[in-house]
Amino acid sequence: MIVKLAEGDLKTRFGTFQEALYYDGQKESIALFLGDLRGRTDVLCRVHSSCIFGHYFNSIECDCQEQLDVSQQLIARAGAGIIILLDQEGKGNGHFALLNSVAHKRLGEAQADAYEAVGFRRDARDFAAAGKILRDLGVASVIMLTNNPQKVNTLVEQGIRVTGSQEIKLP
Repeated sequence: MIVKLAEGDLKTRFGTFQEALYYDGQKESIALFLGDLRGRTDVLCRVHSSCIFGHYFNSIECDCQEQLDVSQQLIARAGAGIIILLDQEGKGNGHFALLNSVAHKRLGEAQADAYEAVGFRRDARDFAAAGKILRDLGVASVIMLTNNPQKVNTLVEQGIRVTGSQEIKLP
């Protein structure tokens, strides 16, 4: 179950998008989209998890904000697309896990390994809400803006037709 709570315009550096706020009974998710997506095929789609370090504090130790910016630019150029922001800080482990993993990450460990080193799951995220949001908006098929096969697999499991995947190339 997922319920749309509110929707409105949002003026951004990349144009005016629509924002829709969803709730699944436990967490809120946000869909930021451009264009009429109902029935549309090959919609550019970024499923993105929240990142306090990158989104709020402009950390130079992660590329979350850059991935979000590039995705929004690609969608603006295409004239249509969607970014689904899921409340899954720290790969779903929370900000506490992220703070505790920093020392390992600074030693050169991959983020997933750093989480394991401090007693958390490598990746505790669940992307199912994204599939529910895409169905609610009537998207016929998507081209994923990701290099994470788990996002693609979860959407396919949710009945979303994924026609391709495009890796986010950062400047």
